[in-house]
Amino acid sequence: MGSGELKPGQLLPPMRELAVELGVNPNTVAAAYRILRERGVIETSGRRGSRVRPKPATTGREYVRVDVPEGVRDVASGNPDPALLPSLAKAFAAAAEQADREPVLYGDDPMEPELARLTRADLDAGGVPDGPLAVTSGSLDAIERVLAAHLKTGDTVAVEDPGWGSLLDLVPALGLRTAPVGLDDEGPLPDDVRRVLQAGARALIVTDRAQNPTGAAVSAARARALRAVLREYPETLTIDDDHGHGIVDLPLHSLAGVTQSWAFVRSVAKAYGPDLRLAVLTGDAVTVDRVGGRHRLGPGWVSRITQRAVVRLRADDAVDARVVGAAYGRRRDALIAALAERGVKAYGRSGLNVWIPVPDETGAVSRLLHAGWAVAPGARFRMSAPPGIRVTVSTLREAEAGPLADAIALAVGPGPIRSYV
Repeated sequence: MGSGELKPGQLLPPMRELAVELGVNPNTVAAAYRILRERGVIETSGRRGSRVRPKPATTGREYVRVDVPEGVRDVASGNPDPALLPSLAKAFAAAAEQADREPVLYGDDPMEPELARLTRADLDAGGVPDGPLAVTSGSLDAIERVLAAHLKTGDTVAVEDPGWGSLLDLVPALGLRTAPVGLDDEGPLPDDVRRVLQAGARALIVTDRAQNPTGAAVSAARARALRAVLREYPETLTIDDDHGHGIVDLPLHSLAGVTQSWAFVRSVAKAYGPDLRLAVLTGDAVTVDRVGGRHRLGPGWVSRITQRAVVRLRADDAVDARVVGAAYGRRRDALIAALAERGVKAYGRSGLNVWIPVPDETGAVSRLLHAGWAVAPGARFRMSAPPGIRVTVSTLREAEAGPLADAIALAVGPGPIRSYV
């Protein structure tokens, strides 16, 4: 499978038949199939046999990307604008000096007390329920640990479609199944969420703001509707991903605390820099205790020097969310308006990206590359959603909106365009 000889969806031979062919004990083949199934590479459907998963964990979506040749403008990366990131030098120097005076040793508190205080104040202001706190190495690390704390191999996780490519890879890598949930500008569709929970999904992951790739942000009305659905399924594990904190100027409307098991994750990557690798996590007591306990048996803790640097950045007001959010907003709005003038529908309510449905994804990406623009193919983010392309506007200059819109309009071509739900 790793060599590509077996294709996604391909039927595997029955275990006894394969054992005879290989000259090994059937129990050996059964054990190998079990390991592959637990790792999310294959799936078994009773008498219908075992197949390679349609999107096995070994097929990383990060490989579904466009190599950017020299001279081509890169609007595909998903990165924040370096010009809007704060300088880290003084913050880390101050943190290192504090570490010299107050070294962190084995057995010390894994979370910087001042970071805990600032985080709790922010969460209270955003209406996130009270709960214990933990620190992880970014959002994806937190989500993985929360899922592992509650779910078992074969359980189903409801995910946004289109959604974050790394998350869509992570779920099957944990031996879990994905159930796509459609969304619009205001977040996941309540009827879709009800459908997948009714079908047995054990967990739901929602991006509160700056959804990747569509820019969706959960509105107050949508949050109320989703909470009403979740009250019908109180045993659902809910995970809120608020990676957009610090770069959006829209209020938070989370689903935290509606169900018995819940987690709320907030990273600093988009606001302070991806290399900081730090996210704070809160949730119900059982969830956070399990995450913290397992973390202690692995990396132990996230560097307190890094935590102290983040505290210093916060104390210095290094990032003004209103200013940064407005800057990204102007760039999104400029491109969306330019596309509308050319008859092309696009989406991007918050965050760094604009999502553009297209009738022919491969052709659009190829034509744009030929025209001097590298965009992200929608296949990195889709399960069953219609084709599209993602444009990262974080470094898009005002003068570039028109030429890029011209190129996209030509690449998309004539004909009706479906929405992304």
